[in-house]
Amino acid sequence: MTEPRYAHQTDNGRYYEDPAGGPDLVSVTNVLDTSVNKTRSLMPWGVKLTVEWILDHRMEIARRAITDRTELTKELKQIHKDARDEAADLGTVIHHAAEQRLLGAPFAVTREVAPYLHQLELFLGYWGVDIDKHVVAAEITCLHRHLGYAGTADLMIWLPTGEGRQLELWLIDFKTSATRSAKAVYPENTQQLAALRYCETVLLPDDTEEPMPEIQKTGVLNLRSKSHALVEMPGDRNAHKAFRGALVNAQWHHAAPSSYPALLAPDQPVPARWRNFRKVA
Repeated sequence: MTEPRYAHQTDNGRYYEDPAGGPDLVSVTNVLDTSVNKTRSLMPWGVKLTVEWILDHRMEIARRAITDRTELTKELKQIHKDARDEAADLGTVIHHAAEQRLLGAPFAVTREVAPYLHQLELFLGYWGVDIDKHVVAAEITCLHRHLGYAGTADLMIWLPTGEGRQLELWLIDFKTSATRSAKAVYPENTQQLAALRYCETVLLPDDTEEPMPEIQKTGVLNLRSKSHALVEMPGDRNAHKAFRGALVNAQWHHAAPSSYPALLAPDQPVPARWRNFRKVA
């Protein structure tokens, strides 16, 4: 996603500066990145990419395995990282273009982004969205000072999903992918939506604040190059309770020391290179 206003990177991931002067607030995505184990999905994906590259370059692999083994190993280890960074860069550009479209601002559409923006246009058309009437906010910063976190809501929008097609206020997060199904979501997406939904405050573009609007529905809008899907997810109080547990865990990890002194016996000599140690009294 785009780098939101007031957000900045730290040694412990993204944090938000509080414009009111309070302590920095950990980002919602940082909390989930710290607390949610993603190896079950990312590791098979990374292995698949690497294996496919090896099979596509099998003659080169066979030759370099003998003549250039060290450099080849480095390149193989880098394949999934490059693919991840490329996908993240594309996602950032798509998010920015979607934000500009929803705000009615001019923007350039590249060949790579155009299919995703077309799917956004289809979504708006199918739901009869008038951006001047129905879009409440796009890329708006949400704060929960009491709990110490902040995040950016991609979209707050009125959609006719209530009884008798009554308008309801949705909080929607965009997700982009070149490979996953448009119906695919991750469980932690629910916690992300709940964390934003139950923030205390939103920051307006002129730096003033307002109470967080009362959100009625939450969901993910998956944008793909050839399809899209709005997936409703229960970003409710139960999900927020689970997020608060992840928040405590992330805050503990971010505050924990990176090393601790080794414990030596009273008569044990100190190894020459040790600088961090403590002897039993």
